[in-house]
Amino acid sequence: MTGENMHPRINSVLQRQTAGEKVEVAGWVRTRRDTGGFSFLEVNDGSCLANLQIIADKTLENYEQDVKRLTTGCSVRVEGTLQKSPAKGQAVELLASRIEVVGWADPEQYPLQKKRHSFEFLREITHLRPRTNALGAVARVRSRLSFAVHSFFQQKGFIQVHTPIITTSDCEGAGEMFQVTTARPHAGTGKGGLEEEFFGRRAGLTVSGQLQAEVYALALGNVYTFGPTFRAENSNTSRHLAEFWMIEPEMAFCDLHGNMRIAEEMLKYCLRDVMLNCPEDMDLFDRFIEKGLLAKLRNVTDLDFAHITYSEAVETLLSCGKTFEFAVQWGIDLQSEHERYLSEEVYKRPLIVTDYPAAIKPFYMRVNDDGRTVAAMDILVPGVGEIVGGSQREERYDVLESRMRAAGIDPAEYGWYLDLRRYGSAPHAGFGLGFERLVQFVTGMANIREVIPFPRTPGFAPC
Repeated sequence: MTGENMHPRINSVLQRQTAGEKVEVAGWVRTRRDTGGFSFLEVNDGSCLANLQIIADKTLENYEQDVKRLTTGCSVRVEGTLQKSPAKGQAVELLASRIEVVGWADPEQYPLQKKRHSFEFLREITHLRPRTNALGAVARVRSRLSFAVHSFFQQKGFIQVHTPIITTSDCEGAGEMFQVTTARPHAGTGKGGLEEEFFGRRAGLTVSGQLQAEVYALALGNVYTFGPTFRAENSNTSRHLAEFWMIEPEMAFCDLHGNMRIAEEMLKYCLRDVMLNCPEDMDLFDRFIEKGLLAKLRNVTDLDFAHITYSEAVETLLSCGKTFEFAVQWGIDLQSEHERYLSEEVYKRPLIVTDYPAAIKPFYMRVNDDGRTVAAMDILVPGVGEIVGGSQREERYDVLESRMRAAGIDPAEYGWYLDLRRYGSAPHAGFGLGFERLVQFVTGMANIREVIPFPRTPGFAPC
């Protein structure tokens, strides 16, 4: 044992080649097979896709009482000696000298048996689904991607900032916020008073940490935030969640071109990292979830991203001869079907679309010299569509204030944000990457509910 109540992880045990080494492992039984005077147990502890084969001899003192009663889902501790395995696909197996049953799982009630279960069914047992091969692999890949995100920005000299989850300033419109309140309605009026609000004013769960990240970018240079965000939007689709995680870097003295460069570098870094460090899990996704997934990801890491303007994108869509469910015209936001057509069928690689109409973008994006468009960019990838959205921020006080008023936003409510333009304003830019979109793209999962441990969607909040 490596310490009190600690055991070597099965992934490290499987890499060992030393016969005769004594080890102790712990995990959950996947299967049990009896033959002659032996039982073969497949045990997994979640550290890797592969199981460790345990050889249980009938001479074990609790063989008849415990070992032969083990079923899928039972938890065990096993002490034994590693020996070379004659079985195909594994270098070692464990000859048990002691097996302790830690927890039983009634086979008549345990819902996970040795068969494939649909992802829809597994969503009904969210608390058990990480024990399956696919969802366990998603969890490991998600963890590695999170590590890669932090590694990338730390190596680039970015400073992590923890922005608030509860905010009184919403960068995408108050209608998209979950309201946070402890107010009680006044007797007889049915209305809550501001004096009863916990924060003294209306507050909500944030949909973005961007505005607060700008505060620190204009003090510390390059920063990033990585945390949960919320959108009160009744979108029950395979691409939307009510609670999700966002990666939002913000860079001082940076323009749109620098912003695009960092976004492209980050995506390539994360994809290379996960393919290098999670090969077995990525092979599972490539074989059983999305055929050709690894080739698709290498298409991202190995090729330069294509670049077009929004106007060029609209012209391409209008002249392609394809009928879309949503009509295309200049001035409307591109839909997922438009984005995927451009990235999958026209350019066949990741695509950066820039210079969107100002009317369809938030007030904080920098207005271009033409007065019609803003210095915005979206990165579109095959199979998902938009995965990154960002912009150069409007650093000019008068233009920002005018944009606020045009959007129906009271500048007095955002005095602190305007102050950033009043005191030492500087060009700055940033982007947002929906972490679940990234995990969905990397794993090939068709539904975003499968790539977050506990999905929250309209009418659905398990655990």
